[in-house]
Amino acid sequence: MDENVLEQVYQEKLEERIIAQLAKEKAIPLEKAMHIYYGSELADKIHNGMEGIQYLDYRVLVQILEETEPNKFLSN
Repeated sequence: MDENVLEQVYQEKLEERIIAQLAKEKAIPLEKAMHIYYGSELADKIHNGMEGIQYLDYRVLVQILEETEPNKFLSN
């Protein structure tokens, strides 16, 4: 495996963990958690590798999402 493939696999697993943690913490369906996550600025930052944010723990990333984009949770 080359470096790009490994990075992609890591990112996919990270996103899975973030979504599962969101669903658990907010007691919402996985589909809703996916919608929240993939519609967030955080998802864009992780996808683009901005500021190395993708290397933070998934629980920390969920906290960041909750603190920086609280409007995403208003309809829950």
